[in-house]
Amino acid sequence: MDKNISFTLKVWRQRGPKEKGQFVSYPMTDIPTDTSFLEMLDILNEQLINKGEEPIVFDHDCREGICGMCSLYINGHAHGPATGATTCQLYMRRFKDGDVITVEPWRSAGFPIIRDLMVDRSAYDKIMQAGGYTSVNTGGVPDANSIPISKEKADLAMDAASCIGCGACVAACKNGSAMLFVSAKVSQLALLPQGQVEAARRAKAMIAKMDELGFGNCTNTRACEAECPKCVSISNIARLNREFICAKLKD
Repeated sequence: MDKNISFTLKVWRQRGPKEKGQFVSYPMTDIPTDTSFLEMLDILNEQLINKGEEPIVFDHDCREGICGMCSLYINGHAHGPATGATTCQLYMRRFKDGDVITVEPWRSAGFPIIRDLMVDRSAYDKIMQAGGYTSVNTGGVPDANSIPISKEKADLAMDAASCIGCGACVAACKNGSAMLFVSAKVSQLALLPQGQVEAARRAKAMIAKMDELGFGNCTNTRACEAECPKCVSISNIARLNREFICAKLKD
């Protein structure tokens, strides 16, 4: 049976990237437990607007766990306490009456704060751009059976491709490493024959761009894997390392 809960929301407020930020507490009363976390923030913003105050800025788009825009750090967890879910898939039934819920933006040199809970995640776009293209024939659609790919390889490639680029791996990592994201994007092509032509260049370019943008190194704490909303495996990081070493040896 649905019920309502009351709690205190501690939200990070920061007017700009160069401004000093601080936590601001907001009492929330009689919030239905079947409300999603983002809907709860909508309720708070409506209350703030009615009072003539500035609403809280946060990223969101699909609200279906697809786009990865809802990048919030909730009670010490990227996307909140739910496993294998984004913030928009988190419901208030996860919390108890009287709780204090702390909400922060991603904390990483690679993701500078724009305002409040919104960060600039364009660094991921730059890494993807560095990865470049794949050489494929652009004509009639080829018969799928004419490209021999084992089911095991296809499944692993699809698992890697499930990464939505939300940045939770960076937020969870003590070093602010983007290795899980980069390894997933490299793996989804490295496992398939279509990605082999540019494989060496891709691995080197994406890692170089990741380092250039200020992301840290991986020290295998597995925090990224634990907080990833799509449960992307760190085995992809091992594959990325192999791809990079092979590329350097070829040089």
